[in-house]
Amino acid sequence: MNSFFVLTGGPSVGKTSLLEALHHYGFKTIPEDARRIIKEQMQIGGDALPWHNKQKYADLMLEAALKSYSEQQKCVEKSPVFFDRGHLDSICYMKMEQLKIDEEHLKIVRECPYQNVFILPPWEEIYTTDSERKQSWEEVLYTHEMMKQTYIEFGYFPIEVPKVSVNDRVDFILNFLKHKNL
Repeated sequence: MNSFFVLTGGPSVGKTSLLEALHHYGFKTIPEDARRIIKEQMQIGGDALPWHNKQKYADLMLEAALKSYSEQQKCVEKSPVFFDRGHLDSICYMKMEQLKIDEEHLKIVRECPYQNVFILPPWEEIYTTDSERKQSWEEVLYTHEMMKQTYIEFGYFPIEVPKVSVNDRVDFILNFLKHKNL
């Protein structure tokens, strides 16, 4: 079994801050692809954006997530790797937007497991929007529930990270890893 961990949840719940803190602790971290895709599409005038061509955007996200996963599988080092969102986040987005999900994609996703999933709950006090993150608070709540359901549907038991400081969230994850002898 790999030592791949996903940080998931709705937008603006602290995933990226937690990922950066884990990186400072020496863990290998893989940044979220969604923001990179949005920025690239905006720069080139592309339409693979969540407010234009949702299917194209979702397909690019899934492709990027699977590529990141595959690249990490090739690494000789087997220490824990933390992903800011996983390939199931793309599947969840497709479900939420009622987009086409290929059976082949579902097969590939099932063949690329993560060891555990950490889900960060909605936290209104830290929620912000920007040019790439436009969801309302209601959409944040809905996204959280859908992410949780999607991971459960694929056989995971998401571990909820408490609403505490970034350092305390890191401690929560370190304690989990220590308990699992990782």
